[in-house]
Amino acid sequence: MENKLEDRPKSNAQYAIPDDEDSSTYRFIIVSAKRARQLQNGQRSVLPAANKKPTILAMEEVRRGLVPYSDAAREEQQPIAE
Repeated sequence: MENKLEDRPKSNAQYAIPDDEDSSTYRFIIVSAKRARQLQNGQRSVLPAANKKPTILAMEEVRRGLVPYSDAAREEQQPIAE
């Protein structure tokens, strides 16, 4: 009997979505897509451009926490301290 796990292509860590309890896959995709659009429109990457594709650069920036973003839904749920 053949091992089916060996037949699967190995995932590349560069393209992997981070498995973080605090953030969601959806948020990672949305933030990466918005950052990729910024890079396509001429903004400079904060990383050295080893890969010229804006989508790959954006995913790596988000994965490393170099792209600031806020979660409006989470901010609405937290009570404001007076």
